[in-house]
Order: sequence, then structure tokens, then C-alpha cells
Amino acid sequence: MIVLGIETSCDETGIALYDSDRGLLGHELYSQIKVHSEYGGVVPELASRDHVRKLLPLLDNLLKRLGLSKTDIEGIAYTQGPGLVGALMVGACTGQALAFSLGIPAIGVHHMEGHLLAPMLEDSSPEFPFIALLVSGGHTQLVRVDGIGHYKLLGESLDDAAGEAFDKAAKMLDLDYPGGPNIARYALKGTPGRFKFPRPMVDRPGLDFSFSGLKTYTLNTVTEHAQVASSKPENDSIDAFNIGLPDEQTCADIAYAFQDAVVDTLVIKCRRALEQEGLSRLIIAGGVSANECLRERLEQALEKVGSSVFYARHEFCTDNGAMIAYAGCQRLLAQQVDGLGVKVKARWPLDELDALEVPCG
Repeated sequence: MIVLGIETSCDETGIALYDSDRGLLGHELYSQIKVHSEYGGVVPELASRDHVRKLLPLLDNLLKRLGLSKTDIEGIAYTQGPGLVGALMVGACTGQALAFSLGIPAIGVHHMEGHLLAPMLEDSSPEFPFIALLVSGGHTQLVRVDGIGHYKLLGESLDDAAGEAFDKAAKMLDLDYPGGPNIARYALKGTPGRFKFPRPMVDRPGLDFSFSGLKTYTLNTVTEHAQVASSKPENDSIDAFNIGLPDEQTCADIAYAFQDAVVDTLVIKCRRALEQEGLSRLIIAGGVSANECLRERLEQALEKVGSSVFYARHEFCTDNGAMIAYAGCQRLLAQQVDGLGVKVKARWPLDELDALEVPCG
């Protein structure tokens, strides 16, 4: 079964074709980073408009590159939620309209289920059951996965998600959006041990996360080490004195300490989740899973306890159509089909999904 996947939940327009027999056939991705970077974050209205402009041209490019036509598509999967409502509506309306015109089934896919199953696109993929760390700009969750749809939420962030904390810390250091990759690059210049940031909620039982306190600690450190740029005041006004950033090396040291604290916290909670559930396999998914420091630390920590970690290739860590096509294909093969009504969900708990009893295709 050839399934078209459509991802438009936020600021990436993703298209992919997945064949249940041959695997991923191809994908196209357009990132809106340049559109939103000058605002320091995603502007929902601009995101929706850009999805409208890019979605169908991306599909045409993919079909042409693969030597296929729309009539070769046998099912359509689109991101139904969670996400930005306007952006979700673009993908949902397009997917449903295409499915109706072609006389084929369509299914709305949970965005985080797509991320969770993205490692299944790799040659080396985990068997069920496993623990999933879903870590992105909007979510930080630990989930026990016993099969597709068999999800048990073990812990989540009580405030900022890890990716959101990265973005805010980057803004404090005057780094461009998105913050995660820029903090990681800046941290490479940092001095280990100069600053020691707290590891939030690791000294108490449970698997929940909290990054708001770490964000505040970072802001206080930046302010404490900020350089004071002053000029001769014309009227003795205090406004003539401006607080700037710390020097470049100090900024790099702060970036290192911030990343070190986030990574250490995630690693500690992942080990705790595996021990609690008696499992030895972990997958990490979502945008932050592309962080090389996180991958390296998890591999080292889990190897010591005889556990293993799996993740998707970097291009499938951020939002993409391939993960939606794969997740949708599994549900279409299980005879799950949506009606013609277009419904999207800005908020959608993962444990509300129906469980499947069929193996992965």
C-alpha cells in the first residue's frame, strides 16, 4: 500500500510516500526557519500561509522525482494534531480533498505518534516493548510503548518543554532561532566546569520534568556576568548606562553549562524509566533528539547497564512527512479510516489513541 504523508503541524511542510512492501520511497521537506527567524519564534498566521504556498508544489516535485502520479497513491495520512490549528487545517483539508478526488482512504495522524515511530524507518529499529523519550519544542515526555497505540505516559514536563527551554536560553544569549542547534554549536566553544547549572527534579522520585527553573537560573547567570557599556551621560540619567551581554567566551561557557544540565537531566530520567519498567530498549525522537551531546551521553550511560538506544536519522528528527506516512500506513492497514469531516486537534493526549493489534508494516 502506497501512502502519502502530509505534515503541517508547525513550521515545516513535509511530504512523503511510504510503501508498506518497499518502505520509504521518498520525501520532500521545506523549512520556514527564514520566515520566522526575524521574529524569534513561529508566527502562526505566517506558518499557515506558507504551508498553502508550498504543499502542492512539494507533492508535484516528489511524484515527478519518483516517476509516479497521484493515481498511484492508495491512502493519505495527514497530521491531525497536536499543533497550530491554522497550519493543521492546511494539511487536513488538502489530504481530505485529495483522498475524496482519488477515491482512496484518509487518516488523521497524531503528530507525536509520528515522532515516536520515526526510528522504525531505520534499518536498525527496536522491537516492542520500549521506552520512548519524546523531546521537542512542544513536548518532553517519557512513554512506555508496548505496540502501536499501546502507550502509557510515565512522565512529562510540568512547564517548558526541553526544546522550548533551548529556544529561550538562545534568545538570552542573542542567538538566532531555532535555539537548540545554535546553543549546541556555541557550547562546543564552552569551558567545561566553569558554571554548574542545576539538574531540575532529579533529586525527587518520579519521571516528570521541569525546565522553567533552569531557564531562570540561566537568565540570572547571563545578567550577573553581563558587561556594562556606559557612556558619559549628558544629563546624569541612569538610562545612559546599558547592560549588554557577557563576553563571547562567557556566553559559550553558559551555553555549555545549560546544555550539560538539560542533557544530564534527560539521561538520568531515561535510566530511571528503564529501571522502573524493567526494559532495556530506549528510543529518542523529536527535534532535540538530533542533539549530538544527548545521543552520545545516552549511548554511554545505557551501555553501562546493558541497554540500547535507537533514534531516527537527523532529517527525521524534526517534523517531516515520512513519519506521518509510516504511522498512517500502519493504521490504514488496520482498517482505520476517517470520514470526510475535517477535524484537527490543537491538544491531543497521546494515550487517547486506539491500540493496534497488527505488526509494523
